[in-house]
Amino acid sequence: MARWRRLSSVAGVAAGIAAASAGAMIAAEKVAVGRIRLRPDPARDEPFGLLRGRPVMVIAEDGVPLHAEVSGREDAPVTIVFCHGYTLSQEVWHYQRRDLAQDARLVFWDQRSHGRSGRSDPARVSIEQLGRDLAAVLAVTVPAGGRVVLVGHSMGGMTIMALADEQPELFGGMVIGVVLISTASHLVDGTGWLPAPLRPIGRWAGPAVLRASSGGRRAELAERIRAAAGDLAFLSMRFIAFGDPGVSPTVVDFLERVIRATPVDVVADFYLALLEHDKRISLTTIGTVPAVVLTGADDRLIAPDQAAALAAAIPGARLVRVPEAGHMVILERPEVVTAEIRSLVAEATQAAAGRRRPA
Repeated sequence: MARWRRLSSVAGVAAGIAAASAGAMIAAEKVAVGRIRLRPDPARDEPFGLLRGRPVMVIAEDGVPLHAEVSGREDAPVTIVFCHGYTLSQEVWHYQRRDLAQDARLVFWDQRSHGRSGRSDPARVSIEQLGRDLAAVLAVTVPAGGRVVLVGHSMGGMTIMALADEQPELFGGMVIGVVLISTASHLVDGTGWLPAPLRPIGRWAGPAVLRASSGGRRAELAERIRAAAGDLAFLSMRFIAFGDPGVSPTVVDFLERVIRATPVDVVADFYLALLEHDKRISLTTIGTVPAVVLTGADDRLIAPDQAAALAAAIPGARLVRVPEAGHMVILERPEVVTAEIRSLVAEATQAAAGRRRPA
């Protein structure tokens, strides 16, 4: 009995220490987040998620409805089509929608199972299918004989590579230029934010953890945990997705809301698709038109070295490294991204005009 009491006492002390440690961590998180939110925030009044275009419904080959929106100048000679990344939606192109509306005709769309688009059969989730979805979007949203510049972030860049693989005839015809942002042609696993010794464990355990949390009650529990994460979610998002420690808290909050809106089973299905992605075969096709590869110098999800390798494998492609920016460079350094898109559109338009000149 005395021994049992001693063990109970030790257990009680250990539990008390653990509870106190957890409480201290939570308090520290609240203090850290509170200090961050007290800083001047130029994006505080930015209407994230409120800028909308003319809705267009596109039906994919398997019947999934894809939500697209058209903005900008209807009379513009070039349509810029934006493909968003994994667990995101077209809303992350907020700054580009705002700042390019006077320059071109703009098309934004939600990839299947993301944003306002319909849910996909898990068996149809693949990067190849996303490429076919993009072809369907182009067929419906681009005027006959129109010219297109494709812009893809992360998984959206992989979508463009899949289109180039399956329909190379579009490049140099309808598609006159490509902008690839924070993306890679292969070897994508999302573990770059982990300390190097833990990355092999993350690659091994990631798929199993996601599969285990993506069905029934487990999915409900995972969703509740995500919703309750609070300050920890803010700090984690700020560290993983951005490179500048002074990034706007409003931007971090906005991104966290967009990602949290993506169901956990969709997160799991598309993560497995990313692991299988290898579109090196498509890069020569992309190189038939002007192309730029843009990366945040502090991207923790897709290493800048992978972006450099991608640019080197695309004939004639230009590499742009953005200092103090992470994976979400489109929200973190939007002025740089928008300027590079403008520059590429001008270059692509000039190159396309040269191709049409008689010999």
